[in-house]
Amino acid sequence: MNRWSVKKADEKIVNEIVRKTDLGKTAATIFAARGYNSVDEIADFLQDKDLSSPFLIKDMQAAADYITNAVDEGARICIYGDYDCDGISATVMLYSYLSLLGADVFYYIPEREEGYGLNADAIREINDDGADLIITVDNGISSIEEAKLIKELGMSLVITDHHQPSEVLPDAVAVVDPHRSDCHSPYKNLCGAGVALKLIAAMEGGDYEVALEQFGEFAALATIADSVCLDGENRYIASRGLEYLKNTENCGLLALMRELRLTPDKINSTSVAFHINPKINGAGRMLSPKKAVELFLCEDDEEAEIIAKELVACVSERKQKEEKILTEIYETINNNPDVLNDRVLVFYGNDWNTGVIGLTAMQITEKFGKPSFIISVSDGMARGSARSVGGFSVFGALSYCEELFEKFGGHIGAGGFSLKEENIEAFRKKVNLYAKENYPVMPTLCIEADKYLEKEDMTIEAVKSLSVFEPFGEGNAKPLFLAVGAVVDEISLFAERHTRVKFRYKGAFFCVKYWNVTPENFPFKNGDAVDLMLYLDINGYNGREYVDYSVRDFRKSGVPQQKYINAKQCYEAYRLGEGIDAKIKTITVPCREEFVKVYKALSESGKDMDNLFADIYSDNLNYFKFRIILDCFLELSLIKTDYAKQTVYRLKTDKKVDLESADALKAIKSI
Repeated sequence: MNRWSVKKADEKIVNEIVRKTDLGKTAATIFAARGYNSVDEIADFLQDKDLSSPFLIKDMQAAADYITNAVDEGARICIYGDYDCDGISATVMLYSYLSLLGADVFYYIPEREEGYGLNADAIREINDDGADLIITVDNGISSIEEAKLIKELGMSLVITDHHQPSEVLPDAVAVVDPHRSDCHSPYKNLCGAGVALKLIAAMEGGDYEVALEQFGEFAALATIADSVCLDGENRYIASRGLEYLKNTENCGLLALMRELRLTPDKINSTSVAFHINPKINGAGRMLSPKKAVELFLCEDDEEAEIIAKELVACVSERKQKEEKILTEIYETINNNPDVLNDRVLVFYGNDWNTGVIGLTAMQITEKFGKPSFIISVSDGMARGSARSVGGFSVFGALSYCEELFEKFGGHIGAGGFSLKEENIEAFRKKVNLYAKENYPVMPTLCIEADKYLEKEDMTIEAVKSLSVFEPFGEGNAKPLFLAVGAVVDEISLFAERHTRVKFRYKGAFFCVKYWNVTPENFPFKNGDAVDLMLYLDINGYNGREYVDYSVRDFRKSGVPQQKYINAKQCYEAYRLGEGIDAKIKTITVPCREEFVKVYKALSESGKDMDNLFADIYSDNLNYFKFRIILDCFLELSLIKTDYAKQTVYRLKTDKKVDLESADALKAIKSI
């Protein structure tokens, strides 16, 4: 069970917004819930804002001057990018701009197998190719040793990046990163392509129009893709860029959108995030990031179509690679279930595709609600990717363990690193020590709704009004609604392997589709009360519009979540050997009646662990007791448990068992 919360809106502010604007109550409530306390603040959010001067970023003037002189003097320039959508976009932008200036320019993007950022072999290859100047985009801020090598080889270096710097900066002509402690620029949250956009503007004397008109669509793609906060200047870049994307003349983008059947009217932050950007990232994950760069630099329609088809086709291969890694992780979990009790989850395997370990980390974090670090091992070296939850800082954790790494980088929510295989176990222990020392109560995955779903929110007009919040992204999420106590009215099969559920709610009905779940495997039955986190959209069929409901999360009604979370964390600490707080000792030992209650609720066909607990929950039967009961049943061969899928199965048996003989029960009683 994930932690849920709902924002609160001041009704007086809501009424004022409705009275003074043309916003309906649904949109007004969401604005108030998100902290907009006046019409002026809403207007400030909605109005286009000018970008601050690029020269306010530390070293930007020096970078622009040096690069301009290098172009004028005919220096050979290498753009050194990164293999994700942000790095690819920034590479395309700066390479194209310098080409327009007549520069002798080429680009280098490392394959994922090379690891993130500058590396010595690549630097030597670039030097052999005659480069005089290397300009990094979306990387370089942590490349201390690599900067030294570049200088030793007689090349110059300009760094443009947006990741968090360490105390020591690389030795370079200019280090352009708004997160530098001595940078006083007013806006810090740019992605790598956003910094590149400002560099281009700086080379235009501070004028953004050329940069936006030529490259605004790529800056928007990257800003949406890189999960930077979509506020202030990023919102401006994304909004302007999406408009340019609808009318783009880029041959590669047009080919990709044709392949995805995305017409201009379907271009928004959601279609970019879920359709376009995954294909760009897919190049770096499954093919080569150079494929995506070639697509966007391509000027031949037939060639662009071929590359676009390749990018779209590689998605199915990527999913297969993810599934392989997840299968191995699930085997590890089922062989050693106690790994799930760790504060931070660390999994590793041989020759996992380094292009998908970040996606796998995201899935593991979503599934188990904990920070996860996924590591691929090959030839004695290991490369990892991390994702976080809540306020847990991935960058802080990596910095704490930095002596174990060959290289690392990232920010609060995600990061990448490389280390020797022999250091993996030491890393697993140390990152969990970091978590224990810095987070006495671990942050948990929290899903926050903007408001409770009311009947008035379920109209086409109300849902259409939500478009005012576009573009959606980090820090400006798509509005999310909480429906409490929706009653299952009808469960049916559609399209052979999916389920459509009709819910009765507040005197109305709505339908939700559960993909890849058959009615037989749907966890609830008719009449069950269910709580749902829902997104609302407008869809159409045969010329008729209707409200479409999609599920972010759901659970059976009735279990107090804080009691659940507290008891679960206590159980995990107990399993880690950290003991039990004296205050809860008296409520940890289950009685016979509670054993019987849980056993009767079990099923041979299997039940989700959280749903099983919801079926038997009472004030006296908390989650800690529930897990102790399952531990006893497992020990006595009454159940089998798939811990990876969090599913419990009752086993057929005719034998009588002595519950008191279970070591799990003896252990908890002895405390």
